[in-house]
Amino acid sequence: MARSRTRLAAILLGTVAVAGPVGGQGIEPALLPVSYTLGGAPGLIEMPTAQSAPDAELAATLSYGAGTGRTSLTFQITPRLSGTFRYASIDGLGLGGTTTYDRSFDLRYRVLDEGRITPAIAIGINDLVGTGLYSSEYVVATKSLTDRLTGTLGIGWGRLAGVGAFDNPLGVFDGRFDTRPPNNFGQGGNFDASRYFRGDAALFGGLTYAHSDDLLFKIEYSSDASFAETAAGNFERRTPINFGVDWNLRPGVRLQGALLHGDTAAIGVTFALNAKRPAVNGGLDPAPQAVLVRAPGAAADLGWTAQADAPDILRGNLETALANDGIVLEGLRLDSNSATILIRNTRWNSTAQAVGRTARVMTRTLPASVETFEIVPTSQGTPTVGVTLARTDIELLENDPDASWRSYVRAELDSAEDAWDGAVRSPELYPRFTWALGPYVEASYFDPDSPVRLDFGAELDARYDIAPGLSLAGTLRQRLIGNRDDATRPSNSVIQRVRSESNLYAREDLSLTRLYGNYQFRPGENLYGRVTAGYLERAYAGVSTELLWKPPSSSLALGVELNYARQRAFDDLFDLQDYDVVTGHASAYWRAPNGFDFQLDAGRYLAGDTGATLSIDRTFGNGWRVGAYATLTDVSFSDFGEGSFDKGIRVSIPLSHFTGNASTRKARGTIQPILRDGGARLRVDNRLYEQVREDHDPALRRSWGRFWR
Repeated sequence: MARSRTRLAAILLGTVAVAGPVGGQGIEPALLPVSYTLGGAPGLIEMPTAQSAPDAELAATLSYGAGTGRTSLTFQITPRLSGTFRYASIDGLGLGGTTTYDRSFDLRYRVLDEGRITPAIAIGINDLVGTGLYSSEYVVATKSLTDRLTGTLGIGWGRLAGVGAFDNPLGVFDGRFDTRPPNNFGQGGNFDASRYFRGDAALFGGLTYAHSDDLLFKIEYSSDASFAETAAGNFERRTPINFGVDWNLRPGVRLQGALLHGDTAAIGVTFALNAKRPAVNGGLDPAPQAVLVRAPGAAADLGWTAQADAPDILRGNLETALANDGIVLEGLRLDSNSATILIRNTRWNSTAQAVGRTARVMTRTLPASVETFEIVPTSQGTPTVGVTLARTDIELLENDPDASWRSYVRAELDSAEDAWDGAVRSPELYPRFTWALGPYVEASYFDPDSPVRLDFGAELDARYDIAPGLSLAGTLRQRLIGNRDDATRPSNSVIQRVRSESNLYAREDLSLTRLYGNYQFRPGENLYGRVTAGYLERAYAGVSTELLWKPPSSSLALGVELNYARQRAFDDLFDLQDYDVVTGHASAYWRAPNGFDFQLDAGRYLAGDTGATLSIDRTFGNGWRVGAYATLTDVSFSDFGEGSFDKGIRVSIPLSHFTGNASTRKARGTIQPILRDGGARLRVDNRLYEQVREDHDPALRRSWGRFWR
């Protein structure tokens, strides 16, 4: 056995040597169209491959077979790195033969692209922070054998070493690899690196044959013995050979069928979207207005400055023309050679596109002598950035092949904290009362008694804008139907119950979810301020204050937030409970290259615990955002309870991705594996960085190509 183990170790070393440097340059793998396993990761039927989905693909897989139902979400984080969140229900595995619900998270990295001779190679860890039910690791290679046939061979540990196991080949390097600590089927949420790539190993593999571009046949040798599932009596494992078929029903929808273990059938469906590929090609919006080029010598004509009502006429013309593009004129400052215009973007999901459309309108409505345009987007009536452009550049570059780059280079960004000084407000905007009545859906997830609970009802939103930056807002909900109030499991938290009793708020049909006053201001250059007071969210009332430092051309921002919060009564109206707390955080934000956003918040949370939250998001120029966060505080894993620490995945998708019509509306969702009390933060509307991030560099630079659209 020692000799065979040495031989396997040599094979692994040879594979790494052929692979070359991890992350080295290479072509995208020329493999057959990627398919997903029943567990939701790129692969065969249940075994992984070294294939990667296209960069930025987001795929949801639902499958059922052999007493196991799985719902998975996989995101191709980078061209090489992907992550999968999985929620599984396994019949008969719980006490007394009840159904067990399990959450797990996988990561995989493609270390080598497929070459003319070499295969693609990937390394993966399954159930990275779950309970350990699916705990396993693997190294896998995939190679195109013909134009239609692809082969896969891998070595697995943990759960993937259940069939045909042999001594760990890594044991020749360190004896600690020979033994794998036992699974800790406890509360989950722990990183246990002492188990990774430890213990016995086993081989797995398979073939994929593309009968056509839309139909794949798959066969695999599975090294997963499924001990837990077979012990529960869900099926009898008669053979390690599985057969499957994968049918591309339409772009973004794949159906799967499989015969597993020679005993049972399974079905699945995968829905895939790609942040870089809109569902509707092109746009359905009207073309922007053409730039009006001034006649030679017209810029010297200052006759309009002698007309007393000229500013009012020009403001009215601007207001009407901008409204046709879904842009609201907030205010205007005008002199003979320059104009500062404050705008509210209500349509375009790119600030660059709103600025570009505004600049075109300005060339058509402002006197020829006005050469300098400063366009100031606002949020809640507060200036976020100033974009200064020369009118001459706009006239010259509209049809230039390099117009986007040239116009960006010539644009100047500034803090615009004094943009309102001397500006005339649009009189119909302040004060102004607006309201909207519509449906709402509220969901809660991962209740052990019911994985998904939903409420449907009517929601009344009202807002009173008193002055730029000063407003009142409220939301009233009436539930019409739902089952969130059926959640009766009591909290078992041993720390202050600040979130774990959230189900008690769902018992009331009528709820005032928020009612507050909000004041935003610019205390100085590169500074943004906010004060919010009232019923801040469904569970807490109080006062929230915030200060943000963010230079427009910087990738770095710093902020501080201080809150006083008091818990609301469970009837969701006006009464308060006795518990109150002072919370606060210092925050650092960094926009890294390739669209990655990092945020670190350190401070005190609602339960009085102290710690930090790290968030990582990948943001795209079209408004897509996919990310994850994790919080660690001085609450121990055992006191935190199930899940060990707070974490989650969040997705934000612009609706224009599906409709082709420009809109600032987005579909947002957060998958939080478990709602506990440790690391809980106050949910406050209008946090400042969210309001300025897309108006500043580098986000503005990344989407500047839309300036001329």
